[in-house]
Amino acid sequence: MKETNRIEFKFKLNESLEKEVVAFLNYKEGGAIFIGIDDNGKIVGIKNADTTQLKIKDRIKNNIQPSCLGLFDVILEKRENKDIIKINIASGTEKPYHIAKMGMSSKGCFLRIGSAAEPMPLRMIEELFAKRTRNSISKISSNQQELNFEQLKIYYNEAGFKLGDKFAKNLELLTLEGKYNYIAYLMSDRNGNSIKVAKYKGTNRVNLIESNEYGYCSLIKATKNVLNKLEIENKTATIITSKERINKPLWNPIALREAVINAIVHNDFSREVPPKFEIFDDRLEITSAGGLVDGMSQTEFFEGYSVPRNKEIMRIYKDLDMVEHLGSGIPRILQSYEQECFIFTDNFLRMILPFKIDDTLSYKTIKIDNTTNKKQELQGELQQELQGELKKLQIHENEEVYVTKKETQQELQGERQQELQGEIQQELQGELKREKKSITFYGKILKIIETKNLSKKEISLILKQKQITTHLENTIAKLFKNKLIQRTIPEKPKSPKQKYKITEKGKAFLEMVNG
Repeated sequence: MKETNRIEFKFKLNESLEKEVVAFLNYKEGGAIFIGIDDNGKIVGIKNADTTQLKIKDRIKNNIQPSCLGLFDVILEKRENKDIIKINIASGTEKPYHIAKMGMSSKGCFLRIGSAAEPMPLRMIEELFAKRTRNSISKISSNQQELNFEQLKIYYNEAGFKLGDKFAKNLELLTLEGKYNYIAYLMSDRNGNSIKVAKYKGTNRVNLIESNEYGYCSLIKATKNVLNKLEIENKTATIITSKERINKPLWNPIALREAVINAIVHNDFSREVPPKFEIFDDRLEITSAGGLVDGMSQTEFFEGYSVPRNKEIMRIYKDLDMVEHLGSGIPRILQSYEQECFIFTDNFLRMILPFKIDDTLSYKTIKIDNTTNKKQELQGELQQELQGELKKLQIHENEEVYVTKKETQQELQGERQQELQGEIQQELQGELKREKKSITFYGKILKIIETKNLSKKEISLILKQKQITTHLENTIAKLFKNKLIQRTIPEKPKSPKQKYKITEKGKAFLEMVNG
């Protein structure tokens, strides 16, 4: 094997990773990068493969724009008894891709030509940008395809519309291949998206006194819950003037609503980080992921030019009379608050709504620290928060946790248990009947794994087998296929450290057998 127009070798992970990935994203055929192979095709291997994999994923997700989520895969392979990493990269649909810190220029845009990544000519950059489809999440397939939309249908009915059989296509909830996309996932009755509303005592994040999460449901419902919570928090302040006593909310209600909707509708969900809302003694901070949309200046932003990051979400919110489509939100906010209330960074946008109101009844009374140092401080702070959110997503990516405002944890568990039992009755009726009649090898292995995560070798020893038999291999494969067990290292199926653990569905299966 040698380097070609679709294959790149790297002796080790270095600073040119983003450049090579961008070149393949912009190339019509995509390509593959092998780390741990030198320029001559000799396999040298890499150390700390797991750490290197995480670094690669993190750099590609955070250092390349537009988001290439779903366009790359990082795989650990073994060759000549040495670990190497293969990065498969698909050709992107939102060309030109570029290195974020270098911008959309010849220093940031590259194209694969032969076996090298060459700077993209400015004219080509401009032509590709003119053709770009900006809404990347509409092209990302949902990890879950069994989605329900009862909440969405209710909201449309309330707005005077009825969603027919082809609503998913009409609302652009499908990929070109006909699968539910990430927007459909966000709009579905149950998903992993949750918006946080936190409340602190004081003016910093030291003393958290209340933390609420609104989500794991349709994004529409989550938005309404956030609006309701902030409406409750928007207490009335009393202002005594020389003439009269006047009561006024802490935040302008119209600007508050626009700020909330704007943060959610224009959030870059491809980063898998939802917006967040934080209440302090002197202000409300609203933070959304994504910064300004590519190609938009701050001047254009403040003047109300409408360039929706998520046009499909915008369309749904407009249908439900929750948003205007003509960029009126920011001008409405600026009627009550200064431009300095907005802080822009490369990856985030934060709006600060101060509490203080003076006797002129103006909300424009607090000077916001919007200096370069403050922006850099915010960027660092938000990057740490982003990493924390991504780690949580990695931890919970195989779990299904759904929380709504009125459901208790006990009710939630009961509901999930009923769902699992229904799935088992429908999908595993034959297996269930056999196990109830007499415990088979299938049920015996599941029972062994119930209380402890075990490897195939450990299971084999418990069964007093001299070696891992084909029967054991096949049975574990069947349990895995039926989602009764799962791997402890899902991203590396062939890892020597791989073990298996029982799933909630597996526990429900055993309960039904014993019951």
